[in-house]
Amino acid sequence: MGNSDYHTPRGVAVPPPKPFLSAVKTTLKETFFPDDPFRQFKNQPFSRKLVLGLQYFMPILEWAPRYTFQFFKADFIAGITIASLAVPQGISYANLASLPPIIGLYSSFVPPLVYAMFGSSRDLAVGTIAVASLLITSMIGAVVNPNENPKLYLQLALTATFFSGIIQTVMGVLRLGFIVDFLSHATIVGFMGGAATVVCLQQLKGILGLVHFTRQTAMVSVMKSVFTQIHQWRWESAVLGCVFLFFLLLTRYFSKRKPAFFWINALAPLTSVILGSILVYLTHAEKHGVQVIGHLKKGLNPPSLTDLAFGSPYLMTAIKTGAITAIIALAEGVAVGRSFSMFKNYHIDGNKEMIAFGMMNIIGSCTTCYLTTGPFSRTAVNFNAGCQTAVSNIVMATAVMITLLFLTPLFHYTPLVVLSSIIISAMLGLIDYEAAIHLWKVDKFDFVVCMSAYIGVVFASVEIGLTIAVFLSILRLLLSLARPRTFVLGNIPNTMTYRNIDQYPVANTVPGMLILHIDAPIYFANANYLRERITRWISEEEDRVKSCGETSLHYVILDMSAVGSIDTSGMSMLDEVKKDLDKKGLKLVLANPGSEVMKKIDRTEFVQNIAHEWIYMTVGEAVGACNFMLHSCKRTPPTLTLKMPSAVELTTQIDKV
Repeated sequence: MGNSDYHTPRGVAVPPPKPFLSAVKTTLKETFFPDDPFRQFKNQPFSRKLVLGLQYFMPILEWAPRYTFQFFKADFIAGITIASLAVPQGISYANLASLPPIIGLYSSFVPPLVYAMFGSSRDLAVGTIAVASLLITSMIGAVVNPNENPKLYLQLALTATFFSGIIQTVMGVLRLGFIVDFLSHATIVGFMGGAATVVCLQQLKGILGLVHFTRQTAMVSVMKSVFTQIHQWRWESAVLGCVFLFFLLLTRYFSKRKPAFFWINALAPLTSVILGSILVYLTHAEKHGVQVIGHLKKGLNPPSLTDLAFGSPYLMTAIKTGAITAIIALAEGVAVGRSFSMFKNYHIDGNKEMIAFGMMNIIGSCTTCYLTTGPFSRTAVNFNAGCQTAVSNIVMATAVMITLLFLTPLFHYTPLVVLSSIIISAMLGLIDYEAAIHLWKVDKFDFVVCMSAYIGVVFASVEIGLTIAVFLSILRLLLSLARPRTFVLGNIPNTMTYRNIDQYPVANTVPGMLILHIDAPIYFANANYLRERITRWISEEEDRVKSCGETSLHYVILDMSAVGSIDTSGMSMLDEVKKDLDKKGLKLVLANPGSEVMKKIDRTEFVQNIAHEWIYMTVGEAVGACNFMLHSCKRTPPTLTLKMPSAVELTTQIDKV
């Protein structure tokens, strides 16, 4: 850039001060209410505000008046379809959670009704999930044996569900949905894959017809339990399990190849249950080692408020289980709801979804239901079946209610091996190896997080695997804050644009200047690192200049465009850098500091040390001013006052030089 291009720069404005309470209000609003949910209440009469408030917390009041018979026909078909999946899945996942099978049916009746009132997703289908079921059996089963003390075990499971609902509701009310974001995509991929692997291994008990099995989830313990009981393997059960697993996988493969026949995959679990029950009944296979569900009592959910074990010595275990399952259920439910809402181009509020999940788990725990959320498999079937609103959940709940009232005796001869096959078939879809390969190609650290979660879950425990993955994700976040990127900027030829010289090899460094870009806010955690890194950049640049025989270094320009905020430690760091540069005879120049940074600069002594004359709006203006000073042989910056020479005078002086 030639000196003749230099023009009088404009000063960087300091934003006008705001009253303290106004600043706090703005900060809280941006933190907890970025979507401004109260906007619709502005300038509305009290009666309208009351209606809008009820509609906000109960979305059914908003869309129900516009509901049509055409919507109902679509929702009815979708509801019946997912009910055919909900019945066998509910029984299977209850068995996975070491709970009575009837609890799985209870959990597909009340929670969907609650979600239909409080939920904002049109496509989400409510039900139990395998990962939460596994967490319940691994965490609560570690302190209470479900076979020896089934009543206490059930009470703790219901108590964990209650606390899970409380946590979810509080997070929704307090707008703490960002906490769920600490479960990164890589963490979820690894954790879900590991949990699915563990669940599949646990189903070897049902496939092989074993009666005694380890309560631990680690692969080594499971394999040891399997191979130390070879003499107890039942070939009848194994053959039956393999046949139905092949059938389920075949129907899923066919439905993927022919999406129009999605209903074949949706009906496959119920078909397996019916065929398995008929086969056992006709062959009396229960007398030859094939275990069956047995008696299921008729009737709707009994109240269970008095069964919540608030006085149990294992209460802390229930609270811990509830907290972990609450986060997992939210992560899956909210992610699934958002994914399917994008297909229909509508928005769901994550915080409202948290309240809906919390309410259905609180009410569910008081009606003998264990933890529910929005499972992907059931929601995908609901979406493909053409659902229009949450009424599909009501239809599903109605179908489950009819099953509870009249059809439960038909499940007496349902073989447990069929339930194991259903679970394995569903879990294989959660092992997303393609996503892991994609992580390896795109981001190696994310791949490490993913595999750490997977290995931790499979070889240690579900809790350890999740803890390792979350720890690594937070560690990466802290490292990105504590070790922000800095890089040298150069000028793109024939432009006023300055870019990273590593990214743009055509960019040229400016003689006599070192332009550094800081790529993160400056806080106490990274202030010392940035001071050392800037000092190193300067030393390296001075060595390079000496070796190349170029113009010696005179100015260090810090591009502050990415520095959204700075604390007192950051200001102290800038002051130290300024003093170090003064000792070396170099001048510090700031370019494009944001409003928050300018506020801090204006309130500290740093503004007196550096002076406003060395703070510019753009890197281009800073380079122009420094270039002018270099060629006019002056070390005092052009001022922004009336004493500053005009553009004509500057041009004349430059021409003389």
